[in-house]
Amino acid sequence: MVGREKVLNAIAYIGLTILMIGILSFITGLLVNGFSALVAVGIGISVGAVFIFLIGVFLVVTDEMLEKSNRGTKVVPMKSKEGAPIQ
Repeated sequence: MVGREKVLNAIAYIGLTILMIGILSFITGLLVNGFSALVAVGIGISVGAVFIFLIGVFLVVTDEMLEKSNRGTKVVPMKSKEGAPIQ
């Protein structure tokens, strides 16, 4: 669990840093004359930061679910009799 917490904290810090860069770029593009292209770049960076965070969280959750899935009972398929349909 400690390893997952470290990965999740790293993803959160990286995502937050990139999001702040995107927000600052967006605000700079709005307030400063001549930097209108920076508005689109700021929006793109912010959306990218959100996607990076979501993908990172998805990978951590998937890793945990895969680790916990090995604890269940083993399911063995039934052998069908001659002529009986397989369900």
